[in-house]
Amino acid sequence: MSATRGTGALDAVVIGAGPNGLAAAVALAGAGLQVRVIEARDTVGGGARTAELTGPGFRHDVCSAIHPTAVISPFLRTLPLEEHGVAWIYPEAALAHPLADGRAGVLYPDLDRMAETLGEEDAAAWSDLFSPLLAGEAALFEELLGPLRIPPRHPLLLARFGLSAIRSADGLARDTFRGDAARGLFGGCAAHSFLPLETLFSASFGIVLALAAHAVGWPVVRTGSQALMDALAAILRARGGEIEAGRTVASLDELPEARAYLFDTTPAAMARIAGDRLPAGYRRRLERFRHGPGVFKVDYALDGPIPWEAPATARAATVHVGGTLDELVASERALAGDAPAERPFCLVAQQSLFDNTRAPAGKHTAWVYCHVPPGCEVDMTARIEAQIERFAPGFRDLVRARAVRAPADWQRYNENYVGGDIAGGANDWLQIFARPVASLSPYSTPNPSLYLCSSSTPPGGGVHGMCGYHAAAAALERVFQRPAPALSMPAPRPQLPPRG
Repeated sequence: MSATRGTGALDAVVIGAGPNGLAAAVALAGAGLQVRVIEARDTVGGGARTAELTGPGFRHDVCSAIHPTAVISPFLRTLPLEEHGVAWIYPEAALAHPLADGRAGVLYPDLDRMAETLGEEDAAAWSDLFSPLLAGEAALFEELLGPLRIPPRHPLLLARFGLSAIRSADGLARDTFRGDAARGLFGGCAAHSFLPLETLFSASFGIVLALAAHAVGWPVVRTGSQALMDALAAILRARGGEIEAGRTVASLDELPEARAYLFDTTPAAMARIAGDRLPAGYRRRLERFRHGPGVFKVDYALDGPIPWEAPATARAATVHVGGTLDELVASERALAGDAPAERPFCLVAQQSLFDNTRAPAGKHTAWVYCHVPPGCEVDMTARIEAQIERFAPGFRDLVRARAVRAPADWQRYNENYVGGDIAGGANDWLQIFARPVASLSPYSTPNPSLYLCSSSTPPGGGVHGMCGYHAAAAALERVFQRPAPALSMPAPRPQLPPRG
């Protein structure tokens, strides 16, 4: 029998209070179970915290900053996030991609606006690629935000997606588009994969992220990503769950007795903490899980907005800085070697243009990182700033302060970020489908009490909570014989004012 509320006994313990750990706990508590989350740091959040990194009043998202996967998440959409302080801000454009000649490709949620910066021919090709998928976007996101199903629920739609998704981003962009704006725009979306853009399946990331922009937008959270995590924590507590912060777990023997344990950790950490409660062969499989490239990040306090040469770049909170598709390909190809790119692809977030809580009056913030090989020790600050300066002359003159975080710093900050890998593991074709091991229930282990719920399980990285949800669903079915909480498909994107 499951423990009753108020007795102090626990049904489940979740190790780690990142987005997936909290989502798992919320799902379990929503099914009537008594749940405790144990978090090593003093605050919840994992990869979605907000802090004053550069000075008082300058609020920076420490890791995740832009949240398309949160608003397409079938689980997060079921939760009363807005009742607990989450206010979504939708910029006019989801994404901008500046070019060296003063133009920029802009990803507008409205497909009819794509011709404004891509031109008629490439806008038509863009529409041809995305319109059929938008017609079934709810069903497609349901398929993609979970484990591989055999057979899939929507085989024809998934097959249509797969014909393009299986390709390399470089090949699909060159064959589909003619101009630098469209090719760069798509290539930048695909580069979120942390894969060389000539690699098979790299196109899938570009398609999903651009499709999310057209379906629901790429919003930011007013006051910072921490507000989303605080809302999940509040919902958990409202459902009777507990959070114990500031406690590191080295062994399951240290934890209170429960019927299920869920790990929002790396596979290797799970193997270490679980010890001989998992078979030796399965532990070895977890330990062989491969992590991907790292990131080098700089947070900036600025005396003004980034002075982009292309005015349309200021319409988006997210900016991909990397130039042409050829330049993007060269930058991401370097991830397979030992040396980072001289001209790295940079992801820039300029939330303070749309959220006036992020900086003191008249000041601004910038959130910037680039991809580097795992464990890279090269200081990329100058290369990042040179890239931004190419497309925003005068940027350096606006810098008041910097907060720099290299791959080793990321791993010290969060043990899950091995070698600076913030994506939960390498996204090559094998680990897209077998994450962390090949299994129809990748969240379950040979021990029916132990489950992995981190981004090292499907669908991987991003603040969507779906890894946690699916792990909780597996535990509910296997241990507690209870149904998983119902999911919700994306609704039309709300039209919120751009500034809070």
